[in-house]
Amino acid sequence: MDTIDVKILIELQEDASLSNVELAQRVGLSPSPCLVRVRALETSGVIARRVTLLDPHSVGANISVFIQVTLERQAEVQLERFEAAIQTFSEVMECYLMTGDSDYMLRVVVSDVGALQHFIVEKLSKTPGVANIRSSFALKQVKYKTAFPIGELLDAQRNVGVLPRRQQRPDQG
Repeated sequence: MDTIDVKILIELQEDASLSNVELAQRVGLSPSPCLVRVRALETSGVIARRVTLLDPHSVGANISVFIQVTLERQAEVQLERFEAAIQTFSEVMECYLMTGDSDYMLRVVVSDVGALQHFIVEKLSKTPGVANIRSSFALKQVKYKTAFPIGELLDAQRNVGVLPRRQQRPDQG
């Protein structure tokens, strides 16, 4: 991945609806080579998919809740069963297997407190293997982003030897 690929990724993370012509102009390429690069990034899996981000309140997602879940046991079968159940819950936006005090951290969006109660009582607490549930309401979203800091991440990988250093041009000293 070179600097042009990084520019392409930065631009697409900010606005995936850019036309190929607009994208090519922003990254300093002609449209045809730009399209070839985008398709290569898609084929290689770097670009996993393109999505549309919605305003949560405009679709009734008024409450965001972080829920810590502890299982009765951390046996592989129980972990798999829990993870399969979580896939079926549309309210769960994110789910992470954690270290520390809880086994999983969920980010759940619901319309109101009644919907949260229904989710916890009727769905989450009835999931086999769940031993403890702790929830915290988000009062205010201070920062939310979906774009990875690509430049910083790639530079960090280069610094630890995971990726080769960028080739310097002769005019860069």
